[in-house]
Parts: sequence; C-alpha cells; structure tokens
Amino acid sequence: MEVETTNGPLLSPRCGTLVDLCRGPHLRHTGQIGGLKLLTNSSSLGRSSGGPETLQRVSGIAFPTAEQLRAWEEQREEAELRDHRRLGKEQELFFFHELSPGSCFFLPRGTRVYNALVSLIRAEYTRRGFSEVKTPTLFSTKLWELSGHWEHYQEDMFALQSPGSDRPARSQGDHCSGHPIDVYLQDALGRPHQCGTIQLDFQLPLRFDLQTLVLVCHTPSHLYPQIDVYLQDALGRPHQCGTIQLDFQLPLRFDLQYKGQAGALERPVLIHRAVLGSVERMLAVLAESCGGKWPLWLSPFQVVVIPVGTEQEEYAREAQQSLQAAGLVGDLDADCGLTLSRRVRRAQLTNYNFQFVVGPREQSKGTVNIRTRDNRRLGERDLPEAVRRLLELQSARAPNAEEIF
Repeated sequence: MEVETTNGPLLSPRCGTLVDLCRGPHLRHTGQIGGLKLLTNSSSLGRSSGGPETLQRVSGIAFPTAEQLRAWEEQREEAELRDHRRLGKEQELFFFHELSPGSCFFLPRGTRVYNALVSLIRAEYTRRGFSEVKTPTLFSTKLWELSGHWEHYQEDMFALQSPGSDRPARSQGDHCSGHPIDVYLQDALGRPHQCGTIQLDFQLPLRFDLQTLVLVCHTPSHLYPQIDVYLQDALGRPHQCGTIQLDFQLPLRFDLQYKGQAGALERPVLIHRAVLGSVERMLAVLAESCGGKWPLWLSPFQVVVIPVGTEQEEYAREAQQSLQAAGLVGDLDADCGLTLSRRVRRAQLTNYNFQFVVGPREQSKGTVNIRTRDNRRLGERDLPEAVRRLLELQSARAPNAEEIF
C-alpha cells in the first residue's frame, strides 16, 4: 500500500486487516525470522471512537537464526551478571540516591578503589613531570567571556548570584581557563544535566579489552583537533575513556607567550587531556570488566584472616593489624560459630584475593596458611614475608597476583 506523505510516497506493508505504519525496514516474509523471543508485555490504553480501549503492549527481539538468538541471550545474561549497579550494591562499593540524581555515593570499599585509580594517575603524572594544583570552582563570568566558554556554554553552567553583585559567578565543567601551564587538576567538575541523561550513558554494562584501541579524530565547533581513545569492550561496543585535545584559542585569548630557542616570543599550543575521562565511569567499567574479581592493587577485598578456633583469634587480630599497618586491606572473620570450610567459602564468594587461615600450628610458628579466591592453596608463609610479598604485588599493580604470589 502506498501512502502520500510530506516527504514523498511511503510504502506501508499490509497483512490482512493490519496496516503497519512503521517506517521500517521490513522483512519480505516471516520465514526470514529464525529466532524470536518475547521480552516484556504490559497493559496500555488506546484511543478509539468508543472511548479508551485496553490494549497489550508487547516487545520482543528477532534474529535470522536461532544460533544468533542464543548468542544474544548468553551475552545478555553475562552483561546482567557484570552490571556495575548490581556489583556496587552487593560489594557495598557505592549507591545512588534520588536526592542527588546522577551522582554516586561512595562507601568505604568503593572509596578505596576510587583512591587507587587516582593514585595511579597521580604517580604517572609525577613521573612525567607534571605538578598538581587546586583551582577555584567558581569564577566570575569575566573569565568565561575572555576564554570563549561563555559564548558557547553559558546555558550549561551553574550560576550563583552573590548579594550586591551584578555579575553571577559561574562553574564550568572544565577548569582549564584557571590553570597555569604544565599542570594537572584532580578535582570535581560539574555541569547541569537533565535528570536521566547520565544514567543512559552507563546503564549498559561494558567489559574492558586493553588489546583494542580505536582513535577517533574530530574537531569541535570552537576548538581544534581532538583525539578520543575508545576501548572496545568484550561485547563489541566502543567506550570512550581518554581524550586529548589541541587548543589554539586559549593562548590567543589570554595572550600567552613563551621565549623560544632563538630568544623570540612564540605562541604556545595548549594540550587538554583526560586520561581516565571520569574516575566514576572508569570505576564502573572496571567493575564490570573484573566481574567483581578485582586485581589486588585495586581490590577492596584484599585479605581476610580466618582463625580456626577461638584460641587463635588473638593471633588472627595481630595478623590483621600487620596487614593494615602496611596499608593493605585486611579483614577478620572470627565467626567461629561457622565451620572453617563455610567461612573459607564465604571469603571466596566475597572475592577476597587471599585468605590467611591460622590454626594452632600457624600461631606457634608465627606463620599464615594462604589460599586464593580460586581455592589455590599456597601453603605456609611467615607473616612478615607474606605481607612483604603482597606489598610488592600491589606496588607492581600485578593483574594476576594470585597466580604469581
């Protein structure tokens, strides 16, 4: 059936009395559907000449072959298991609340992961000769007018009007206009967003694949070439993590100059970069990449000390204190109401990287019996030696500490 529209003729498929007004594309016949799965159904009120009519809204998905449908189902199940929102709740890392939509509330264990990522970036910046600064969050609009941000982003800035002032102070999502050269800022940035827009960016789980890099170059409207680094996840979707941008505008607007090798004044080029992009976003990506099994250097569950009986509880506390004094995450499971095997299993399900089991033998010798979360038994080690080895693996940021302990 051909229907005339404002954009020209529109072919609309017809099946019996049903006229499908969907734009398409359409299948020539249902025989091209090899795999079909209904996903959701819900009631809906439809308009009709006789008044509202109760209808059923049904959504589903189809594939050319049954094998493709099974692969999609497996991929979906894996994505649900690795959902950072579920992991954040189960591992008590973070939570979200309607009082601050789109913002993450980090709990102690999640803060530990957050700080580990920040420490990594700080260490790399120091190694490359950067110095860290702290700049104000609010600036007068004079700064943004000079930098050019006011012209392009004034609707996306938070405004604060001071009493007796005729000019509002504005907070911009990037603080680059307030920076000296060759420094970096580790601070909170913000722009107003409509509720729900941030959630849409991160509601689909990703998996990290460091083997695949895609460089995308483009030029924003008021800046110069920008390189976006995309990491392709294990589900085949690209995820932007880092950004490097050349800026020729700010040096002109602020009249920045430096003395070159020939002694003449020259104009610099500013390089903006965000290595992680957003620490919160990177943490969510890593949570799903690891599936809750964090590498030792990032892990909020590094070691748990498990005494065999109540007689070893005091020595177990000493071992825990040794771990904590070294800056490691050391917990104690002294619930002797449960059997040793059940406590070991609980530690494995919690995904502790290592379990230090201490019984009468270990207490008398000053040792610990070490197991990994994959139930590999590493045997007895002197407590100071075990702590030293953990520190070495953490410092090296070994991704497979359990295998090379």
